[in-house]
Amino acid sequence: MATGPEARPRASRPPGRTHSGTGPSYRSGVTTIRVLVIAIIVAIIAVALLPLGVLLDLAGGGDGFGLCTGGIGDCRTSYFDGPELLGVLGLVLFLLLMALRAALHVRSLAETRRDDQALDESMGGGDRVGRGDRVGRG
Repeated sequence: MATGPEARPRASRPPGRTHSGTGPSYRSGVTTIRVLVIAIIVAIIAVALLPLGVLLDLAGGGDGFGLCTGGIGDCRTSYFDGPELLGVLGLVLFLLLMALRAALHVRSLAETRRDDQALDESMGGGDRVGRGDRVGRG
């Protein structure tokens, strides 16, 4: 009779479960957060490039995305349109940066929780590597 690892039957895992037992819930959560981070970064880039797009449209003879309906020659704006646009864009960028910071923090927490659970299940005892909480100290 065979002994050793080849003699033991392999434990079957349910579909979608990883070796560490974290399953699809942690993976899909971290993946969702990563997609959210990418979407926030794309939005930040779009908001930052919006003034450049308006200027390029005006320079090409357009209406600046509706800012100057008659083109740059007939553009009548008040003195406060520029600072108002700057303030709105600055506020939107600030809110997007805060959302990015929060999403990165949540992703870090989810990855830490996933790694801690994988470490706990893989080590299988109180004598955990790098934890400092060994059983039997007294």
